[in-house]
Amino acid sequence: MERDAVRAPERIVILPREFYARPTVLVARDLLGKILVHGTTSGRIVETEAYLGRDENGRVDLAAHSAAGITDRTRVIFGPPGHAYVYLSYGIHECLNVVAERDGIPGCVLIRALEPVDGLDLMRERRPKARTTRDLTSGPGKLTLALGISRRHYAADLTAGDLVIRHPDTAEFVEVSISPRIGVSTCVDWPLRFYIPKNSFVSTARNL
Repeated sequence: MERDAVRAPERIVILPREFYARPTVLVARDLLGKILVHGTTSGRIVETEAYLGRDENGRVDLAAHSAAGITDRTRVIFGPPGHAYVYLSYGIHECLNVVAERDGIPGCVLIRALEPVDGLDLMRERRPKARTTRDLTSGPGKLTLALGISRRHYAADLTAGDLVIRHPDTAEFVEVSISPRIGVSTCVDWPLRFYIPKNSFVSTARNL
């Protein structure tokens, strides 16, 4: 008896804690092409920014929240890797960062833009002002609204639960472009923004 030619479902592989327990710059680069998942919505990461404790020359990253030291707000950045750091920007936009480095060493990666994968209808309900599909997730404040991510996810474990980052269904080569970060007023020339060139969902300076 012949078997039906049905393809077995791909096994979902969530990024383990070891992925995040590395230098922040490596994590920021390697997150490109991975899939951010929250509930039934998800998107391919196409742009990130690294925020360091210190750079390779020992200079403090004054654009990073961790430069203020350990506070109630920044405590998670100094903790174990693979957790979420969600903060309010300009009193309006909630932004998602992932904690990198070994426990005790500050470092995090801002997720700046996504290419929607699953749950577009729900994303549109959450962002009714978005005029196009691109506008749903082409900025750090936009993508958190679209995926329903907020400060209640502060310190959430990204290796388990309903907010995770996983490998794509099929392995792919990801081209990486590098530039200075957007919207910072200090360490403005540090090349810590990473993005997939020519991807239409990559943000601009005005896309929060």
